Amino acid sequence: MTDTETTATRRGTASTVVALCWVAVLLDGFDLVVLGASIPSILDDTAFGADTATITLISTVGLIGMTIGALTIGTLTDILGRRKLLMASVFAFSVFTLFCAFAPNPFLFGVFRFLAGVGLGGALPTALALVNEFTPRRKAGSASTTVMTGYHVGAVATALLALVLIDPFGWHSMFVAGALPALVLLPLMYRYLPESPAYLVVHGRREEAQRIATAHGLTLEPAPAEPEAVPNPVRMLFARGVVRNSVAIWVTSFMGLLLVYGLNTWLPTIMRAAGYELGAALTLLLVLNVGAVVGLLVAGRVANKIGPRQAAVFWFSAATLFLSALSIKLPYGVYVLVFLAGCFVFSAQVLVYAFTAAAYPPEARATALGWSAGIGRLGAICGPILGGALLGADLASPWGFYAFALVGALGAVAISTSRATHR
Repeated sequence: MTDTETTATRRGTASTVVALCWVAVLLDGFDLVVLGASIPSILDDTAFGADTATITLISTVGLIGMTIGALTIGTLTDILGRRKLLMASVFAFSVFTLFCAFAPNPFLFGVFRFLAGVGLGGALPTALALVNEFTPRRKAGSASTTVMTGYHVGAVATALLALVLIDPFGWHSMFVAGALPALVLLPLMYRYLPESPAYLVVHGRREEAQRIATAHGLTLEPAPAEPEAVPNPVRMLFARGVVRNSVAIWVTSFMGLLLVYGLNTWLPTIMRAAGYELGAALTLLLVLNVGAVVGLLVAGRVANKIGPRQAAVFWFSAATLFLSALSIKLPYGVYVLVFLAGCFVFSAQVLVYAFTAAAYPPEARATALGWSAGIGRLGAICGPILGGALLGADLASPWGFYAFALVGALGAVAISTSRATHR
């Protein structure tokens, strides 16, 4: 095989893996929006019998399921394999999301949301691990951020889908629609998604790994000294010289997802408290997510040049600056500030994932990503709580902006305490 053929094959394989993982991450974006878009219709469904407190509990239970899924499935991925567990995660999420559509009462609806969350929680770290292991190291940062654009595309697409489906077909139709992508995605994964050669090498299956690597133009990572004695991936997170990075990543991920979920939940309400009209406040939420997609594309290229750790420090610092600036009321400039805040807030968290993938060896990579995402989900739970508490205390403006800016600053400090990796 010539160098040109090898490069073309590598690019094609990476594109296939990125595309399949992008769709899997898109389901995470669907889940972010689907419950919020369905809540008014669910509350109007008197036969279903859910009230606001029940829906709040169901929302929290779903996030807890994601936390458990990220921690457990992310770890199992390093033991049982990337390919089969990514497929299992997508299958579980899709099946239990479909069950939500036919749940006869709020209790079973909550159970199915929890189980769907477990499946979805495992999909993100597994997808990121696969993408990183099928992408040249010099492009790993942009690969992670490109995949995560699926999250925001999924969120926007789901919001648009709600406008089309809920009125004529009811809230149940949204959960049926959320299960349908699996009908296409799972067969495509079965046919085209290869197992990670890095995983195979770690587990002593070097010949199989070499066949996949040769077929796809990949360079194998070195085998561990004793491939028959695969280390405990969780224990590796706490190993001497590694635990410092682990703690820094966990704290930063907590802060990053607190910002993502807190702002997506409360930004329109905070902007109204700051004196903006409702229409403008809702438009600003859209601007925030458009900025997120642009920021992800830019962040990946910056991370390729200076490294994901340094990029994450800068991105969290810039998020702090622009969130603080939102406390200044500007009739038209606010759109620019919200766009820039979106550029830095959302991609800052993805840069944490990119750094995590680079900072750990293959035998613990998915576990590290799972723990980063899982502990980050705890921040996702706290974000709406923080915004709600500030609104309840009538402190949303300007202190809401300052509170979220402080969270960004803590994220910048936390990631800066990690050790740079030269992997």
